[in-house]
Amino acid sequence: MSRNTNISNRSQQEDDVLIKSFLTDNINAFDRLVIKYQNLVFNLCFRILGDYDEADDCAQETFIKVYKNLKKFRFQSSFTTWLYRIAVNTCRNKIASAGNRMKKKTMRIDNPSEHNRESLELHDCSFNPDDVFEKNEDSRLIHQAIESLPDHLGILVVLRDIEGKAYEDISEITGVTLGTVKSRLARARHLLRVRLREVF
Repeated sequence: MSRNTNISNRSQQEDDVLIKSFLTDNINAFDRLVIKYQNLVFNLCFRILGDYDEADDCAQETFIKVYKNLKKFRFQSSFTTWLYRIAVNTCRNKIASAGNRMKKKTMRIDNPSEHNRESLELHDCSFNPDDVFEKNEDSRLIHQAIESLPDHLGILVVLRDIEGKAYEDISEITGVTLGTVKSRLARARHLLRVRLREVF
């Protein structure tokens, strides 16, 4: 068993203990779940929506839904898979809302440290501002290309290629069959290649 698998199993066991503790009216256990996963949920929402304020709203709404529905959790899947499903569905609802259908998707780049909580790993180039700018610009263009995809395709790209989720987990999170996940991802990646070829 790999080290990552051991860490994952230990994390899942910790989640199960916290959930069971919350179900016996220990509110502090829920607070610990929020602290553990708040960055993960915010980053997921931001990657899907591309807007800081909307991602923040969706992250908060996700945890409200988790709080209200945690008693329905059956421990048949991991808590993180269940949490991802709620967050993705919350983002879908936001996208489908009347106000968002009319709103042009934009990515805030005026102050990345404040508005874009997503960190871009930059190794050994802190001394070279040109390298830092170039990598940040590449990242921005890639995210814009993902945001330009139809929402049902963009969510799959975020889950698989950015979040690194397994196909089986994506199927469970989105409620889409495994075969459809793979075929839609292939189509999404083709569209991304076409769009990014013009840029890079």
